[in-house]
Amino acid sequence: MQSIDRAMHVIQVLVSQSSDSQLSITELSQKCGLPVSSMHRLLKAMSKHGLIRQDEQSKHYGLGNIWLEYGLRMYDRMDYISQIRPELERLMNKVDESVYLSQPIGMESLIIERIDSEKNPIRVYDQLGLRIPMNIGAANKAMLAYMSYQQAKEIIDALLPEPQRPEFWQTLKETRIRGCGISHSERTEGTTSVAAPILNHFGEVHGAVSIGFVSFNLSDDRLDFLIEHVMDTGKRMSAKLGYTGP
Repeated sequence: MQSIDRAMHVIQVLVSQSSDSQLSITELSQKCGLPVSSMHRLLKAMSKHGLIRQDEQSKHYGLGNIWLEYGLRMYDRMDYISQIRPELERLMNKVDESVYLSQPIGMESLIIERIDSEKNPIRVYDQLGLRIPMNIGAANKAMLAYMSYQQAKEIIDALLPEPQRPEFWQTLKETRIRGCGISHSERTEGTTSVAAPILNHFGEVHGAVSIGFVSFNLSDDRLDFLIEHVMDTGKRMSAKLGYTGP
């Protein structure tokens, strides 16, 4: 029981940090009131089970990605789906296109929900559980644009060679100003996607809602229509998660 109590204390300390903040073993020892030697053994055991992870460069500790996996397993039991899925269905019925819900997981995003329009025989189809590198696609650009600078920089530096970074940063700047991400033929030729971020009550990126569609005969009016509705849906979802910002 003592080991469980200690492990939960470590988790509580890490959860209390900002999303892009990690702690050294000395800092954890001080906050948890444990000797460094005891903390080292505890962290080693927790790391083995994916509860925490250690940054290879800084050697600091943060929460492990397994918490997202556990969260997805509880997905159907949580009120989250009752709040968010109706908004996805509402969006799909408005635009008659496939709509997606994505969440960031390290250097990738994970598609956790998709609703297809039965009225549209031509669909952009991405499977549930698909992982996509964070530098690709409208949803990922929308999420990166609203992350903290340090969090976004860590991802961009890891995924893009240095010569490509300035242009990508400019794209994120434009995405933030516009309020949505746009992607043309990045993953599949002849397709376009538009996406808006979903922010939680702390103003942190919770995920992104996106619309995927074929680009053939896409007019400016149609694109503006899709952008308007995906942005409105992103704001409605964020409000339901407690976000009160602009």
